[in-house]
Amino acid sequence: MVRPAYRTRSRRIVKRRTPSGKSRSYYRRRSSYRAFCAICSTPLSGVPGSLYAVRYRGRTEKRPERYYGGVVCPACLAAMLKLATRSL
Repeated sequence: MVRPAYRTRSRRIVKRRTPSGKSRSYYRRRSSYRAFCAICSTPLSGVPGSLYAVRYRGRTEKRPERYYGGVVCPACLAAMLKLATRSL
């Protein structure tokens, strides 16, 4: 049985062949982190691409300073704001 700390999907399973010819499974942290738009699923610009860059940056460096920054892309935000203002 696997260690309880490894019974999670937050770690990636990497299969490696050892010099003796046996196959082993290693559990590694997921290294890539990419933010996507919540509406159209395009990668967001202005958001760092790695998990470590996000962890060690300040609050204002992690995402753009605007409405829904880091959640919705600028094109979708413009469309949302148009719909909101026209429905008033």
